[in-house]
Amino acid sequence: MDRAQKSELVAELNRTFTEAAVVVVTRNLGLTVAQSTALRVKMREAGASYKVAKNRLARIAAEGTDYASISDLLTGPTALSTSLDPVAAAKVAVEFAKTNDKLEIVGGAMGTTVLDANGVKALATMPSLDELRAKIVGLIQAPATKVVQIVQAPAGQLARVFAAYADKDQEAA
Repeated sequence: MDRAQKSELVAELNRTFTEAAVVVVTRNLGLTVAQSTALRVKMREAGASYKVAKNRLARIAAEGTDYASISDLLTGPTALSTSLDPVAAAKVAVEFAKTNDKLEIVGGAMGTTVLDANGVKALATMPSLDELRAKIVGLIQAPATKVVQIVQAPAGQLARVFAAYADKDQEAA
């Protein structure tokens, strides 16, 4: 890798660090190419990314961003998982690590908050951004649905009373 490629990679990583809501640092303990590809596909499906980068270049890219504090985690064969959703990258990494012992969760960060391996695992148990949005929409819609039911109830009762009187009048005639 020549100097121009390195500077381009640092700029790309820096851009990733400034945009990401979460960065998860994992240690590769001998993943095969197929396993690594499967992990990348799962990350992409969840809206996250998985990138293997040289630790020195990742440290340089992290300088000046909220993720400068993860520099201590970048030792050995590491990879970075990032996502705009604060939960997506952690969820996929933890799920993959459960089924594959060659991927180890080292830690990560959410902005300036550094997370250890247990912190990342706890983050992975939280609902994703889309799940939270669905819950909020459900909570907002529930009262509106009840209001409509309450407003419609008297009208329905009046209609039944009028129908009963109409039936009574027809029977009398």
